[in-house]
Amino acid sequence: MPVRIPDHLPAAEILTEENIFVMSETRAANQDIRPMKVLILNLMPNKIETETQLLRMLSNTPLQVNVDLMRIHDKASKHTPMDHMNAFYRDFDEISEQNYDGLIITGAPLGQLDFTEVSYWGKIQQIMDWSQQHCTSVLFLCWAAHAGFYHLYDLKRRIMDEKRSGVFEHERVQQHVPLLRGFDDRFFAPHSRYAEMSLQELQDHPELTVLASSKEVGAYLVISKDNRNLFVIGHPEYQRDTLAFEYERDLSAGLQPTLPKNYFSNDDPSQAPIGRWHSHANLLISNWLNYYVYQLTPYNLETESIQGITPWEEQ
Repeated sequence: MPVRIPDHLPAAEILTEENIFVMSETRAANQDIRPMKVLILNLMPNKIETETQLLRMLSNTPLQVNVDLMRIHDKASKHTPMDHMNAFYRDFDEISEQNYDGLIITGAPLGQLDFTEVSYWGKIQQIMDWSQQHCTSVLFLCWAAHAGFYHLYDLKRRIMDEKRSGVFEHERVQQHVPLLRGFDDRFFAPHSRYAEMSLQELQDHPELTVLASSKEVGAYLVISKDNRNLFVIGHPEYQRDTLAFEYERDLSAGLQPTLPKNYFSNDDPSQAPIGRWHSHANLLISNWLNYYVYQLTPYNLETESIQGITPWEEQ
């Protein structure tokens, strides 16, 4: 089944050219089914690139998904036309009375700032608190995962001296969890961040469960015991050339970045990067939508309570 997006969103043309099934709002309006309602809070600078990455994965599921895009403020963006933001993005005040099956909060290029120094930190806190009452499941990506650990569970991150960038091997540490169905024992995922969480603190927290981790970069998949919050400490949504673009951008800015590990052929940035995480990324989003959104959400979002999510039992 497709992901439903606004008729003229740029991602629609890109995904259609990639032979990915998307459905316009006009066509979807004629179908009598209960689609999943997913909200994306996009904090990345290049909104169009990030929304396309996420929609690409959301479309790889048998469920029909209706997507709303939300911005954190209405200020002009350096990397995205204001016309695009005004046409396709909504402010929090516009949706704060609604319920959603799922919420995705993206990463943000704020890894070296203390959370309290982020200009919109108060709004992020407000949205995270709102999500615990209005969303069946919340997916936190990279910086958002660290922010969620800090605000919701009082867990602090550690800022590193160098950016951790590359594609790293991870292994599942839980065997009978719906989110990991179909996963290989070991799999790869991209990372691009300046901070890390303590694996031991995450393992010891009574409200959290570590599902997958890496010997090189620590925890990767962490879920709350009530299954409401899923934390992905990485960037499964990245395309094959995203890390290369970031590396070249940082070089041009004079930042002397370290070469992304396990990424370029023969560790040579003049050669093509190797994409080896896309199957994992698609399976991750598909399992999240199926087992933690679709299987748990009420049929009528507006009149039925979304409280008291029943934790999955080991199978």
